Amino acid sequence: MVQTRFLIAAVALLAYSATVSAQMLPPPAKPAVPKAPSPRGASCHNGASFDRFLTEVKQQAVAAGVSQRTIAEASPYLVYDQGIVNRDRGQRVFGQLFTEFAGRMAAAYRMQNGQQHIKQYAAAFARAEKEYGVPPAVIAAFWGLESDFGANMGNLPTLKSLVSLAYDCRRSEMFVNETIAALKIIDRGDLHPDEMIGSWAGELGQTQFLPVHYVNYAVDFDGDGRRDLLRSPADVIGSTANYIANGLKWRRGEPWLEEIKVPPNLPWEKTDLTVREPRSTWAQLGVTYPDGRPLPNDNLAASVLLPMGRFGPAFMAYPNFAAYTEWNNSLIYATTAGYLASRIAGAAPMRKPAAPVAQLPFNELKELQQLLVRAGFNVGKVDGVLGQQSRAAVKATQIKYGLPADSWPTAELLARMRGGTAQAPPQTTVR
Repeated sequence: MVQTRFLIAAVALLAYSATVSAQMLPPPAKPAVPKAPSPRGASCHNGASFDRFLTEVKQQAVAAGVSQRTIAEASPYLVYDQGIVNRDRGQRVFGQLFTEFAGRMAAAYRMQNGQQHIKQYAAAFARAEKEYGVPPAVIAAFWGLESDFGANMGNLPTLKSLVSLAYDCRRSEMFVNETIAALKIIDRGDLHPDEMIGSWAGELGQTQFLPVHYVNYAVDFDGDGRRDLLRSPADVIGSTANYIANGLKWRRGEPWLEEIKVPPNLPWEKTDLTVREPRSTWAQLGVTYPDGRPLPNDNLAASVLLPMGRFGPAFMAYPNFAAYTEWNNSLIYATTAGYLASRIAGAAPMRKPAAPVAQLPFNELKELQQLLVRAGFNVGKVDGVLGQQSRAAVKATQIKYGLPADSWPTAELLARMRGGTAQAPPQTTVR
């Protein structure tokens, strides 16, 4: 996990079939011969070579309390691999519909596997909920999505990944800190360098912690003297609960995501994660549970979330849903994780849309983003993927044209923008 979460786990698991390998970790291997550093990597390091840069990182690590013994032990693994940098620069998130992504990632087998793990490790889950206030289903959903309960943790040397990304200029400072944190993990005896195998972005363990989170939130839940998120289910459960509670500020005893049914005349401009109303207000507007039952007539604040617009699934997102968008800033991933947790906890499957929801093709969505940028909106990267910033810009433009403001880009909106570009409101920052 990272502060601005990449979609590495989602992309990896999209390519990962339900038939997973039972192998937990590859056998330790000698570090591979590094590839030659890219010359562009030195531009943000005052022209320093990789070796000189690495020397400075080691000095920073020692200043941060890492022992010389650990530096020597880790040094053979601190090598540059241009292939890692290429992966980082070339990553692209699949622009799937939420129903397609959730249908695959929150499939029945993963829900059942989550329920089985909660039973198998009942004592650890119960202790985690008592100490941290995080329900077992929430922990199990992340565990399942990130690695299918330890079956798919990645197969690349972590130290090589981290130091390669640290030398690259795109997020150098972040990955220098992650490299130093990885050395601290070794220094305190949690893992050995040759055990540190994970994703190409340096994430470790069964719920894919980046090293800074590993250092700050991993706990020795099984009492063996190590914080082992690769092999110890108890440590995985306790550490994940600790991170969700204290890192992501989970609110004990409160819900996170519930499916709802919205009326055809709902004020669509209110359907946004930035808009919170009491459930009693949503009930007055005609929002119900999927089976028609009324919402509680209380003051619990919530947002209406429409991941595919007004014709797709609808959810009531509570303040705890912010933990999901902080874990992974992809709205599709976050909603899928919350939905899977609700399924593990016993909720019914979400209703299928009454009719297929039309999605703009990749090229047209990218064109729409370009038109929004010309109109003065900040959509983030123009990549043909509907992120949070693009959704906010779409909503603002729908309001301008008098269209239902459900944040879902349509052919009608694109046609309107082609005919006459909307203008962003003055001093508007789209988040």
